[in-house]
Amino acid sequence: MVPPTPAHRALIEIQAPGRTENCQIGVFATYATTRGHALVDREFYLPKSWTEDRERCRSAGIPDERDFTTKNDLARSMILRAMGSPLAFSWVTADSAYGQDSRFRRFLEDAGLSYVVAMPKSQQVHGPRIDYLIGQAPPEAWQRLSCGDGAKGPRLYDWAAARLPAVWEFDGETPIRQRWMLARRSITRPEEIAYFLAIAPLDATVAELVRIAGCRWKIEECFQSAKNECGLDQYEVRRYVGWYRHITLVMLSHTFLAAMAVQEREKGVTRPTHPTSWTSPRPRSAVCWQLNPAAVLRDAITQ
Repeated sequence: MVPPTPAHRALIEIQAPGRTENCQIGVFATYATTRGHALVDREFYLPKSWTEDRERCRSAGIPDERDFTTKNDLARSMILRAMGSPLAFSWVTADSAYGQDSRFRRFLEDAGLSYVVAMPKSQQVHGPRIDYLIGQAPPEAWQRLSCGDGAKGPRLYDWAAARLPAVWEFDGETPIRQRWMLARRSITRPEEIAYFLAIAPLDATVAELVRIAGCRWKIEECFQSAKNECGLDQYEVRRYVGWYRHITLVMLSHTFLAAMAVQEREKGVTRPTHPTSWTSPRPRSAVCWQLNPAAVLRDAITQ
């Protein structure tokens, strides 16, 4: 793997089901670049109802040393493994189950990784809730950007982004990274707003943060293609080792197919460029909104 560059950065992405069902639950990591994406790691999640019943665990082939581990701890373990592997990545993205965990975000910061993670609307940001802060965004802060291509073309949303103040005890007197908050608003249903927190290199643009936020869908695409093409969900195993064998074989097959698809796609294909962002000349309250360049230009012409 080549080291990440501004035009070819990679990320690790984490997700697990957010509801309780009578099923087998796994936490998965996807490796995504501008060239392609594939599942690269997995862990089997065991609830306390299992780990506290050692006889039940033994009958399912679960090792005695396997204790209860939260999904977030499993995710941290996979990220550490990825950091120790040949995979080159500089970003992490995850849904709100992981993003709202301050320990998870702090772990990423301590590891020197940038991230864009989803947040619930109740998440507090330097005191106020994130939905309240986003509600204060000026109209010119919203800009329409694509967060990646979907089955029907570019995924277009209205986005607002603001730079956040540094946290002295974590960032020091001379921060080497910038903290952000973002919001994604549906074009057809403006009441539907998703929220994100991010920490990124000082030169990161809003367009880049939007692209990373959109990469979280890559894991859904991986799940879908792995089910359709490799039989990810076509198993009837009831033992611990059997689950890992099936999932690992499927992931290997899926990665092979993803690599072959990249080779075919890159024969004579050119890459699109990403737009840059403009910075507001006037900070508003404790944050600095990133203004839509089209709105700035329109205002300059009319003045």
